[in-house]
Amino acid sequence: MVEELIGAAVAAGTAGLVYLATAARVVKQYERGVVFRLGRLHGEVRRPGFNLIVPAVDRMRKVNLQIVTMPVPAQEGITRDNVTVRVDAVVYFKVVDPAAAVVNVEDYRFAVSQMAQTSLRSIIGKSELDDLLSNREKLNQGLELMIDSPAVEWGVTIDRVEIKDVSLPDTMKRSMARQAEADRERRARLINADAEYQASKKLSQAAQQMADTPSALQLRLLQTVMAVAAEKNSTLVLPIPVELLRFLERGHQEGGQQAPAPAERSVDTAERSVDTAEHPVDTTQHPVDTTQQAIDELRHAVEQ
Repeated sequence: MVEELIGAAVAAGTAGLVYLATAARVVKQYERGVVFRLGRLHGEVRRPGFNLIVPAVDRMRKVNLQIVTMPVPAQEGITRDNVTVRVDAVVYFKVVDPAAAVVNVEDYRFAVSQMAQTSLRSIIGKSELDDLLSNREKLNQGLELMIDSPAVEWGVTIDRVEIKDVSLPDTMKRSMARQAEADRERRARLINADAEYQASKKLSQAAQQMADTPSALQLRLLQTVMAVAAEKNSTLVLPIPVELLRFLERGHQEGGQQAPAPAERSVDTAERSVDTAEHPVDTTQHPVDTTQQAIDELRHAVEQ
């Protein structure tokens, strides 16, 4: 009798251990358990820790609540300004309702991936090339909204969407490089022209100041001579006023215009010889007076 009781206890203990082994489920901290009893959703979502289910009747499906990083394959499309581009992105999402993620959609990962690809192609068609290159924040927000709208029914929330890369054709890259080069050249020319304009204004003011003060021009000439002499060379620069050259040129032209004809010159020479014979002239004083007069005229021209 005792042996039968002991055998029954051992059998019950063994059956209990087997039942416990088949009914025990461990849910991790970042997971939630969804229990189906005879094919129907049963009870609440199981929390992390040790959980028991009815063997052969209940079936538990664990759902990961961690943020999932899903790359979106590169999508090729035509922008609104008729440029062919190839764009890829990355989607960050997580499950917030484990029961809906299991019941409402067959595979929520695949569904989010397909929705992201479709939304990315739609964004490419609605945007221009400049927006894809420089205004990505706005496009990321629009893409996130397009993916998140149907994903709410699947128990999934979109945490973030980022456009990673925009690939352009080689011809478009060369065209953009030429455009950027032309724009830089245009700005360089504008800066150079503005510098020339400012320099011309300063030079005009300096010329007016030197015209009002002639001694300033002499000082500037002396500064130029000092700058040339500081180079330790054997070249000596002597500035000649332009007025002196003009004076000599004007004297040469006047001498050419007032030159008498040969016949008149012979008559004048004869009359002058007669006058000289009648009235002798002191020739020793005449050349000196002529030279002194030329020097006075030259000094007057330089002062002007």
